[in-house]
Amino acid sequence: MKKLVLALAASAALAAPAMANEARIEARGGVIWDGGSSEDVWGIAAGYDFDLGSSAFAGLEVSGDKIGAAGQKVAFGLTGRLGTKVGEKTKLYVDGGYTTENCDLCEDAIHAGVGVEHTIAGNVYGKLAYRHYFVGNGFSDLDTVVAGVGIKF
Repeated sequence: MKKLVLALAASAALAAPAMANEARIEARGGVIWDGGSSEDVWGIAAGYDFDLGSSAFAGLEVSGDKIGAAGQKVAFGLTGRLGTKVGEKTKLYVDGGYTTENCDLCEDAIHAGVGVEHTIAGNVYGKLAYRHYFVGNGFSDLDTVVAGVGIKF
């Protein structure tokens, strides 16, 4: 029974067309840097995109990302995004939101970024995104570039 349910879920994920008005989950990884150092970063996100006509969309996302360096903790984010659909398989977007502190002596941050998602097959997509974190209070701002893979529902 378990194999049948997994097979049906996989078939549904690969059979539906790319569009907004869809939920999504993803895993991502990349690099985070400030003025003098860089580290690996990885995380997960879940979101929902709403159609705004035939070529635009808006969405919300919750995420958890972890910097690979010692002493770091998971930073949770809440992000809004606005974008355009480019053809049947690609979305370009800008985003912005709030991220919790990533270490005990760090500060929360406001973030803004840009990204692209492209459908690979069925409901599976790849992603490339840049984000800038405005930290403040004497701490260096941060930048990230991540690549990810996800599934749309």
